[in-house]
Parts: sequence; C-alpha cells; structure tokens
Amino acid sequence: MRNIRLLIQYDGTAYNGWQIQNDGDTIQGIIESGLEKITGEDIHVIAAGRTDAGVHALGQCACFMTVSGLAPDVLREALNAHLPADIRIMSAEEAEAGFHARFAALSKSYVYLISTSRIVSPFLQRYIWRLPQKLDVNAMAEAMNLLKGTHDFSAFRGSGCGAKTPVRTIREASLEEHDSLEFMTLRISGEFLKFRFEGDAFLRHMVRNMVGTVVEVGRGRMVQGDINKLFEQGDRRCAGPTAPAQGLFLEKINY
Repeated sequence: MRNIRLLIQYDGTAYNGWQIQNDGDTIQGIIESGLEKITGEDIHVIAAGRTDAGVHALGQCACFMTVSGLAPDVLREALNAHLPADIRIMSAEEAEAGFHARFAALSKSYVYLISTSRIVSPFLQRYIWRLPQKLDVNAMAEAMNLLKGTHDFSAFRGSGCGAKTPVRTIREASLEEHDSLEFMTLRISGEFLKFRFEGDAFLRHMVRNMVGTVVEVGRGRMVQGDINKLFEQGDRRCAGPTAPAQGLFLEKINY
C-alpha cells in the first residue's frame, strides 16, 4: 500500500463542506468518487481539517492509501480531469506510510475577510462578509490579542462539535486593515479587514465565532474585557454571532 499526500484548493461556495454528508455534494465525496474512477478502489481520503459548508481552502492537505502503481503526478492530472473546476489538486506526492494528514499537523492557519465598504466589487461577493458600517478597529485588535494563548474555547464552540476537549492554543490572532485587495493581478479598492488565526487545532465554527465576537466589540456591543469573561463562563450564548461562511479560508497546514 502506498500513502499519497495531496495539496488541495477549493472554492467552497457550492459544497456542503469537506466531510461526506447524507445530502448535498461535498469536497471529500467528489474527490473519493474521482479516485474510484481512476484506481477502481474504494478509497477513503483523510483531510487535515473538515471545513464547513461554504468555506474555502487555499492549502488543504489530505492523504489516502492506494495499491495503484500510478505516479503521484499522473494521479494528480487524472484526478483533476475528473474534478469540477472549483476543486483543484495542486500537488501530489508519496508520503511515509505513517503520515496522517490530521494527526501529523502541528498547526493550522485560517484567514477571514470582511468588507466595510458601502459598495463591494461583485468579484468579491463569494469570498467576503459584507459589513458596511463603521467599526472600532483598535478595540477589535485589542480583543484579538486576548484570544491568543491556551484557553477553554467552549464559548466559541459550535453545536455538534465532537472534540473531546474545548482547550485549544492560539499562536497568532491578528487583524489588518487594507484599502485594496489583489485579485487576478488586478487591484480592487475598498475598505477591508483581514483576520488571521493560527492554532494547534480548532473547534467546530470556532474561527467564525471568534470573528463574530470581535465584530461585536467593533460595534460597541461588547468590550475587550468580555473576552476573558467568555473564557471563564464557557457559554456560547454569551459570545457573538457566527460570522458567515463565505469569508473564511483555510490558509495553510503546518507540519
């Protein structure tokens, strides 16, 4: 048996997340279907992170076992030929037999994009949370700093999360303002906020719940000190709303 490691990018707009569901197309299901057509095997693909419906990926990592003798580059080209254009295998390589895309990961990084402009380019509407209002970015940046470190993130844990513990370590939580975004070598002007999180692991909806809570600080509905209270209380009902899925990108898996 050979262990093949994939680097995958996808636009999650049309899909019901990574993991196979009872209804709706998923990234995992489509990739496994393509591999079955190529190899004739019933292959299970393991991803580093299970992105939710509507969430995108720039650097998803996955692996699978196969008896196929096809070279990794040939597998990549053949698989891309069977995939829709909004899912691409960027690279394929043979990994050590014991490599596991999820358990071997040291950390994961996510990016979330918000536009506070009154008018947003139509080319960004699938990849951004449109929030046309004035936000206190300084207060939001201070709130982001409080998210760093090892905490009980129960207040930011989505329902249905199957994690054994809510304790996670966030190594980076940063917020940047931008007056433009690069898109297909072109510059799109506007008022944008870029959130970036890196951590050892994330709970279900955790990034989107953190973004939604920090936005509440920017709106003046919460204060920075409420973040520490949320860690103490562990009550999801006391945190901010879940930010929309379309602004979230799985940026990179670090090994």
